Amino acid sequence: MLEFDNIRLDLESYVEPLSKLKDSLHIEHTMTEISELEARTQEPDFWNNVEKAQGLQTKLKRLQKKVDGFNNLESEREDLLALCELANEEEDLDSLEELTEGVNKFKNDFETMRLETLLTGEYDKNNAILTLHAGAGGTEAQDWVSMLYRMYTRWAEAHGYEIKVLEYLDGDEAGIKSASIMISGENAYGFLRSELGVHRLVRISPFDAAGRRHTSFASCEVMPELDDTIEIKIDPTDLRVDTYRSTGKGGQHINKTDSAVRLTHIPTGVVVACQSERSQIQNRETAMNMLKAKLFALAQAAQMEKIEDLKGNQMDIAWGSQIRSYVFCPYTLVKDLRTGYEEGDVDAVMDGKIDGFINAFLSGMKAEK
Repeated sequence: MLEFDNIRLDLESYVEPLSKLKDSLHIEHTMTEISELEARTQEPDFWNNVEKAQGLQTKLKRLQKKVDGFNNLESEREDLLALCELANEEEDLDSLEELTEGVNKFKNDFETMRLETLLTGEYDKNNAILTLHAGAGGTEAQDWVSMLYRMYTRWAEAHGYEIKVLEYLDGDEAGIKSASIMISGENAYGFLRSELGVHRLVRISPFDAAGRRHTSFASCEVMPELDDTIEIKIDPTDLRVDTYRSTGKGGQHINKTDSAVRLTHIPTGVVVACQSERSQIQNRETAMNMLKAKLFALAQAAQMEKIEDLKGNQMDIAWGSQIRSYVFCPYTLVKDLRTGYEEGDVDAVMDGKIDGFINAFLSGMKAEK
């Protein structure tokens, strides 16, 4: 039947793309590496160095997950082809819907795995620390931050990432002044680094009784969570430490003690804050890790070898420095100004469907290399 023939041809067209994906993921080499690592775990002295052993096991799980993911993708296609053949022979039109859904899932899974081949940065596999700040626009901008906050948390949830609120400062009348969240999971930073920059909103303001159109701005900072192998030295005398009562999202300890911590790195003017933990000591430790990550990211961006060489020049959160525009009125369009990629369904984007923008950014980065 024609419907089943079209599905079969569609699935068969993925033979070459799957072969290329296998090469790009270095599956054969990865399988060899897995065998070598598994052999090392059987050595008598493997657990003599617990930290090293745990690191090796983490790497082993990550490599095995990649191989299993590709093998499952190949099996997915083969199973769909077998079902298609059987349904065609029996002229079982009831299977058509199941097959169509299966093919769509296979294509999505393929695209997700293809995206991983674009993550070649040294820290792409790390967790991401994402921070949002309201810019020009007052209450409008603070409401815009709350919309972006929802967009990123929706995206993270849809991709199975763990979300932890590190700092959350409510707006004066509505929305959020600033917020920092940890998004944990493999390749979180690799995907989200595309979101670094200023985001611009154009809409009819719900806070304007005259119903006028407003333009608002918010910045998004994205940093990789650093592991213990990267040493960042910060002189304690360069820090100003402020403590205050936590506000906004949090547990029962919120607003009861001065547990929240704000760190200011005086030479650069970089400020970080944390209120997620129960004690001031824990919040200070988390804030220090955030500060190290931010200074490290800034040093990399400026191609500086030493943190001390950094200057406090920050991009203005205003007109002329945006990476993406979200237009709600007089038409609906979200357009990335770096890649030219755009989406007309602005509601879907605000619900976290930003993979198209991430894909376009990563593909562009690969093309430049």
